[in-house]
Amino acid sequence: MDAGWYLLTDVLILLAAALVCGTIAERFKQSSIIGYLFAGAVVGPGALGWVGTHGDEAAQGGVNVIAELGVSLLLFTIGLEFSFRRLRKLGAAALGGGTLQLTLTTAAAWPVAMLVGLSPAAAFAVALMVGLSSTACVLALLQANAAGESPHGRMATGMLLLQDVAVLPVTLLVTALAAGGTAGQMLAELGQALLFSVLLVVVFLLLFNVAAPRLLNLKQWARNREFPILLAIVMALGSAALAHEAGISPAIGAFLAGVLLAESPFDVQVRADVASLRTVLVTLFFASIGMLADPVWAVANWHLVIGATAAVLVGKAAIVLGVLSLPIKGIKQSAGVALAAGLCLAQVGEFSFVLAKIAVGDRLGNPDGNGLISGDTFRLIVSVTIVTLLVTPYLVQAAPKVAAKMNRRFWPKGVAFEPAETGPEKLAVISGDRLLLVGFGPAGQQVAAELTSAFDGRGDVIDLNPRVAGLAAEYGMKGHVGDATNGEVLDHVGLRQTQLLIVTLPDPAAAREVIARARAACPSLNIVARSRYHVTRWELMLAGAEVVVDEEEHVGRQLAHEALSILAVEPEVDDEDDT
Repeated sequence: MDAGWYLLTDVLILLAAALVCGTIAERFKQSSIIGYLFAGAVVGPGALGWVGTHGDEAAQGGVNVIAELGVSLLLFTIGLEFSFRRLRKLGAAALGGGTLQLTLTTAAAWPVAMLVGLSPAAAFAVALMVGLSSTACVLALLQANAAGESPHGRMATGMLLLQDVAVLPVTLLVTALAAGGTAGQMLAELGQALLFSVLLVVVFLLLFNVAAPRLLNLKQWARNREFPILLAIVMALGSAALAHEAGISPAIGAFLAGVLLAESPFDVQVRADVASLRTVLVTLFFASIGMLADPVWAVANWHLVIGATAAVLVGKAAIVLGVLSLPIKGIKQSAGVALAAGLCLAQVGEFSFVLAKIAVGDRLGNPDGNGLISGDTFRLIVSVTIVTLLVTPYLVQAAPKVAAKMNRRFWPKGVAFEPAETGPEKLAVISGDRLLLVGFGPAGQQVAAELTSAFDGRGDVIDLNPRVAGLAAEYGMKGHVGDATNGEVLDHVGLRQTQLLIVTLPDPAAAREVIARARAACPSLNIVARSRYHVTRWELMLAGAEVVVDEEEHVGRQLAHEALSILAVEPEVDDEDDT
């Protein structure tokens, strides 16, 4: 069989297995990521051998390329979620606390890794892997448990954002260590990588701030939604390709592109447009990582896996607890909040897979090959990461209750900590006080002008036209370029933190779609809509709008009012003039 068909077969088997195992994982209240990892482990060379054991090297290498694209898109979307404004808003607990957490975790794990026989360089690389937590897994679980805006959720989010910032230097550092050589050579490699990274930033700034806005303003692009979608995919995959050509990690290039795009007005739509492609490639990434797992080795060395897992979970939770308990202004939290945040961040993150793969080099299948860590060390890291991810859903769900119980038992005089109410039924609770305005034509701008003082800058605007969305700043609101009929767009703009949604779209079908999606996501949301035609008024109300302003009815009333005004001021005819 041709190598291309071997690759297609491998991809098909991986996706099918991921679908089945992901469904089973969700059934047992696990993250679907765990299912994807298990899918790769089951069908990979370490178990059934359905994937990665046939075809030539080109076919087998194709799965690795797809996996690399998957992690690049994962980092791209994480970069889109990242915002320096958001990081500053989270304050010292994110900046100072996150820096201390990563530094102290690395410092604690480094000597432990050397004690078990690793070289100083290999031990340092492993310590960096242990220091990172799972942004993709934890943020999704916090949102699912309605704990994203809870005190411990905000602390965990802040530390994860800081770790995202650290991904670039950590990857460059591990790459330099894996390359080996003298200290001078490693510094030269590091400097070259940093130079290429700076050049990439300049290129991305020119593309995203000069070229992309001009393309999106073209009339043809405004009429055809296919062009912006293609542009989003080119941005996501192109950033990884440019980084690869520059000789640095494609994942780093994609992350830098995502961070820069996050500061642009069309970040929301780009995130939504690449969502489907991201789902496929990220699923393949986790499944391909699962293929690297060796269940036979893990069972044979179960004492190592369990011991290392326990040390990671307890150690990382304790370090976060200690950091957030320090008597430093802006960092210190109640004991309960600190412990809950520690439980949420106790796992080893998915990006540690990438670092481990860089560090092992070609020693995984060849003990005499070049690499910083041995194949057994790599297998241990993969096994520990999978097990810690496996227990993470339980830790995130139990964190508030465990912290509250520990708070009452050991810190009875401490600051009170009440567990947040969680569960699917709480997802619809509106916790914010923001205004979301969909459509920013003349009607939308008039609404913004009338409500500016009421919401005092706490408003967001969604519009497909970049120039129109840019006008939102004049009203003290934040503009987003996006298609609000896409649920991903509504979600990323912050629908769950919205108090009032106003839909001014003239297109009845689009308005109905936006209202229906918003109502399904947040049943208690206040929705006011514009109906351009009287016949569509009831459609919008049935879709979920509480108040519908009927244009034809209001125009009719206004016309009658103006007519009566004219009749009332019509001068009476003088009798003398008639004669």
